Amino acid sequence: MQYVNKILFFSLFLLFFLAHGQSENTIRQQSGSKDKTKPNIIFLMTDDQRWDTMGCYGRPEFNTPNIDKLSEEGVTFDNAFYAVAICMPSRVTMMTGRYNSNHRVGFVAPDDYTLSQADFAQSYPAILKNAGYRTGFIGKVGFTVSEKATRPSTPKEPFYKEHLSNTFDYFAGSETYDWKGHVVWPENDVVLQDIFKEGRKNSGRTLRTGEAMLHFIDTQPKDQPFCLSVSFYAVKHDKDRDVYMPHYEQFKDHDFSIPDNWVAGDNPVLPKVVKENARGVYLHRQRSSTPEMYQGLVRRFATQGYTVDDQVGLLVEKLKEKGMLENTVIIYTSDNGRFQGSHGLFDKCLLYEESVKAPLIIYDGRMPVSKRQRRENALVSSVDMASTIVSLAGLEPSNLMQGKAITAVLNQTQDMSQWRDAVFMEDLFLVDMFKERYEKNVDEINQSLIDRNKSYRAHGVRTERWKYFVYYEHTPKIEELYDLEKDPLEQQNLANRPEHTVILKKLRARTEDLYRKAIQ
Repeated sequence: MQYVNKILFFSLFLLFFLAHGQSENTIRQQSGSKDKTKPNIIFLMTDDQRWDTMGCYGRPEFNTPNIDKLSEEGVTFDNAFYAVAICMPSRVTMMTGRYNSNHRVGFVAPDDYTLSQADFAQSYPAILKNAGYRTGFIGKVGFTVSEKATRPSTPKEPFYKEHLSNTFDYFAGSETYDWKGHVVWPENDVVLQDIFKEGRKNSGRTLRTGEAMLHFIDTQPKDQPFCLSVSFYAVKHDKDRDVYMPHYEQFKDHDFSIPDNWVAGDNPVLPKVVKENARGVYLHRQRSSTPEMYQGLVRRFATQGYTVDDQVGLLVEKLKEKGMLENTVIIYTSDNGRFQGSHGLFDKCLLYEESVKAPLIIYDGRMPVSKRQRRENALVSSVDMASTIVSLAGLEPSNLMQGKAITAVLNQTQDMSQWRDAVFMEDLFLVDMFKERYEKNVDEINQSLIDRNKSYRAHGVRTERWKYFVYYEHTPKIEELYDLEKDPLEQQNLANRPEHTVILKKLRARTEDLYRKAIQ
């Protein structure tokens, strides 16, 4: 009897052990399966790439086959806009999901602060890092994170390692150039360190960025999701060191089409305050005011765009090779547009379409083909990027984020009658303030410019049909209104026409309402 009891006890113990082991194994499998459902997220951003300088946005002469393929396989947004169209504040807006007037990180006073570590801790990379993602950043940072928000926003030393290493596991970046103040970690990653080794003979900044991007994928653990932000230095700047010259061969003799709103010389219809004070006016004279100047620069921008496109193709192939593509989201955009002679302007900032309209392509390998091979007309803002990335990771956006997650628009579950009918945009940059940014009395200088009617700061709204903005620090205020359905090149300012008084008042009120919400 004792022998039988021992056998019975052993059998029960064995059954319990097997069941418990199977249960633990099931939990591990479920946990692993759950981790695998978290998508990898890659955020690709170019610098100053105008929205219509790629094939998928109607200009095949720019030759961007890999971006066009990404567009064909993903969702391409035709009504995406920047909340602010200049690099530093635009990058902070996309990373934090906050408007320029709210985060106050910019080039000039009074909005010339660094981003505090407390605020950066609420950015999309920090949120995903805390949720178990491996995080990486490659390329142009363009802003400074400091212990507390301080002025000016452009200190001589950004201290990336000290202030960003808790957020990024993998980093290869700098303020503006990859040959100036470039910082790389992990320090024990010999391959990564060699990519950016001083004096190394290689093929230029875009290819170095691409190498680092692919190396990140090669070093990715299989059991962890990742979020990689890649901020290309291209297409900004056009010196030989910035252009991969072998790619220039295909464009060197090509005459690009010239937009119908390109202006030779000065543009007499610009507001006086813009003509007399904005940087884009005199830069146009210097760089894009003749057909020869225009062609020379656009060929070099096209070259840089093609080199970026090449890296996009290599990235997709690498993800396929690693079996990652089906669980990866790729977002492609830029930080702002560029006039390149349109409206008689060079540069960006001002609130015309060439500056504020954004390329935006989102490929989500998890989505069925029927839902992602399409174009989308929903109004989207760059302030939406942070909350969207956090939501794609299955997480809750920070309550500081002011943008809307567009995940429901992506998967076509959004009730579009409840979606926004306007996006808010602003320009807080004054070139005269930029020249004085290190002076101690910057607030007095700023007020002096306003008092002398030299401020061209503006804010406004873009709806599906209308564009309204106002130079609000000028006395009297100067307003511009465009019917983009009839006048997509913004050639006829309708603000002073009596027949448009109703829509003018409506958009004026909408602008003020959205501005009040932006600064909260």
